[in-house]
Amino acid sequence: MDNAIYCCGEALIDMLPARDAEGNSCCQPVPGGAVFNTAIALGRLRAPAGFIAGVSRDLFGTQLVEALEASAVDASLCPRSDRPTTLAFVKLVDGQAQYAFYDENTAGRLFELGDLPTLPPTVGTLHFGAISLVSEPCGTAYEQLLLREADHRVISLDPNIRPGFIQDADRHRARIERLIARSDIVKVSDEDLAWLVPGLDPADDGAVQGWLDATFDAGVSLIALTRGGGTTRLLTGRHSVQQTPTPRAVVDTVGAGDTFNAGLLSALLDMQALSKDALGELGETQLHGALTRAMSVAGRVVECAGANPPWRADLSDDELALPGDTP
Repeated sequence: MDNAIYCCGEALIDMLPARDAEGNSCCQPVPGGAVFNTAIALGRLRAPAGFIAGVSRDLFGTQLVEALEASAVDASLCPRSDRPTTLAFVKLVDGQAQYAFYDENTAGRLFELGDLPTLPPTVGTLHFGAISLVSEPCGTAYEQLLLREADHRVISLDPNIRPGFIQDADRHRARIERLIARSDIVKVSDEDLAWLVPGLDPADDGAVQGWLDATFDAGVSLIALTRGGGTTRLLTGRHSVQQTPTPRAVVDTVGAGDTFNAGLLSALLDMQALSKDALGELGETQLHGALTRAMSVAGRVVECAGANPPWRADLSDDELALPGDTP
C-alpha cells in the first residue's frame, strides 16, 4: 500500500440503543471509536488504510478486527492482549450522541510506549485524535508516536473533545497544543474550539481568526473548521473555502465527523496532495473538491443509525469528483 493512511487511536464497542423483537429497550454492540471509524471509512473509500491500537483477544476485540478486515483496513500493527475491550454506552438526545465510557484496564487504554510499532515506509500519513489522547498510558504513547513521526510523515489531528472524559483539563489542553504544533492537518469543531480556548466565543469571527492565524504560525498547513450542521470551512494560509451541508434526513450524528476526516484525507490522496509540500500549495479549486467529498460522505452517515460509512461504489460521480477528473 503506497502512501497509506494509518489511523492511531481508540477502537471500542458502541452499545447503541435498540429495540428487541418484542419492542423492549436493549443495547446493540457495534464496532466504533472515533479513530476506528475514520479507518473504516478510509478503507471503504478504497484508500490504502491501516489501524494502530491495542486490541483485545476477547469476543469484542475479534469483532473489531473482523470489521477492519472487512473494510480492507490493515490491522497487523495492532498489539493484541487478553485485557477487555472498551465499551461506550450511547444515549441519543435529539439525534446527538452522548456517551458513558467503561475503559479501566482495557487493551486500548493500556497501549503503551513499548507497543509502538516500526512503521513500514509505505505509510505516508498518520491520523490521531479523540479520547485515545486523554487516558494513560495510551495518551502518552500516541503523543510520542506523533512526535516521533512528525518530521517524516503527514500528521492529521482531530482533537474531538469529550469534556466528560477529561479529568485534567489544563493538562489535556497543553497536550493538544503540543500536537497541533507538529500537525499538518487539523480538524476542529466550534465546540472543540470553545473548550480548547476558554473564553473564546466561536461566533466571534475575529477571535476565531486569531486562533487560526496562530495555528498556521505553528506550522499547520490545512485547517477544517466545522460548525455542527452549519457552514464548514477549509483554510490554508492563503485560501479559505466554505460550504453549507445539503439538507439530510438525520437519524443521528454518530461517526459523522470521523467520516468527514476520511473523506478529506481520501480526496487529498486522490489529488496527490497528501504530502507536506503539496499541502502548502493547495489552491481554492482543490480545497472546494476536498470539502465537497468530505461533506458528502459525512452526510451519508447521518442518514443511518450509528457510524456506518458509505462504500465508494455507493457514492455518485458528483460526490467523488475532484479537480482534474474526466467527466
